[in-house]
Amino acid sequence: MKMDFEDIRPYTNLEFKEAYFRLMEDRRFQEAVALCLPDYSVDQFRKDLGNFNTVEDVQRDFDKRFVDAFIAQSSKGVTLSGIENIRDDEAYMFIGNHRDITFDPALLEYYFFVEKRRTSRIAVGDNLYSTPLLSEIAKLNKMVKVKRTGTMREKLENSYVLAAYIQQSLFEENESVWIAQRDGRTKDGNDYTKHGLVKMITLGNDRNLMATIRRMKITPVTVSYELEPCDKLKARELAISEHGIYQKQPGEDFNSIKQGIFGQKGRMSLTIGKPIDRELDSIPETLSNNEIINEVCKLVDKQIYSDYTLYPNNYIAYDMLHQEETYREHYTDAEKADFDQYLQIKSQVPDVPEGKMRENLLKIYATPVDNRHKTIPEEI
Repeated sequence: MKMDFEDIRPYTNLEFKEAYFRLMEDRRFQEAVALCLPDYSVDQFRKDLGNFNTVEDVQRDFDKRFVDAFIAQSSKGVTLSGIENIRDDEAYMFIGNHRDITFDPALLEYYFFVEKRRTSRIAVGDNLYSTPLLSEIAKLNKMVKVKRTGTMREKLENSYVLAAYIQQSLFEENESVWIAQRDGRTKDGNDYTKHGLVKMITLGNDRNLMATIRRMKITPVTVSYELEPCDKLKARELAISEHGIYQKQPGEDFNSIKQGIFGQKGRMSLTIGKPIDRELDSIPETLSNNEIINEVCKLVDKQIYSDYTLYPNNYIAYDMLHQEETYREHYTDAEKADFDQYLQIKSQVPDVPEGKMRENLLKIYATPVDNRHKTIPEEI
């Protein structure tokens, strides 16, 4: 049965120009360009658009200007590595840890801009389509909508449609796809690949699961932030969730997007890992499908924990949380004092005790140290 992807697919190379012309009439888009790119106008973009033949042409020029501006305004720079692990003429299923709604995949695409590589499609939650403006921007940037709402039956149907689109992208159109290792950003610093995620992207292939996983060329992608721009929001949500289901307020997702883009991040790094193809040989094919998926998740997580960049803040947080000095050689007194002051500021919210906020903030930064130690203790 032929699937209908109309509601989740991005714009094609035949559609993007008309969509951009519509977008340029939107006052909010005009204001965003003026704010973020003071030396570049919408009128200039309108002229340049005539020279672009594909979505990727726009991404390498116009989009790169935005990401350059965001990196300059909100960070101390980014370290990019691992491009040698993939070929430009092949398609990969990128599975990434998820710390920020927009910046995580943006940094991967930025790496492709810099290296003049083909960009990937990006599977993102439907909360990123919360306004008509955001929806247009998403569809213009090769984003694929992940529908998360609806009845159980609707969610299952949506999963089959998304899986079919991802598989079509990889196997028929030779287009790479990035997806987060779990639905929703990690709130406690624990980056782990959700079993249901791998099960979803392989739906419809129960009889040849291992062969499908091999064809996908699953490749871990790891992003690290010295300072998480939404750490305060995450720590508060964690604290409130301890007393019941956390209810998002109207506009909260949009505020998280803005905070993620403009909030200070310190140093950043992104690493493209190695496709797990060869490591799949270590998984006995006699295992059940669920057991195979569990092993695949472990392979992805091992690379993410290994490739995660641990900054002084991570070691400081671990020692503070455990009230010890295990990693004292990884930071200075001045760095510890600065981070302590940072925690004091971030811990101030009206509806959560300061002690609980501080504990949750420490977990966000300390957990990657724990994960690295559990996976490859000799490197710590």
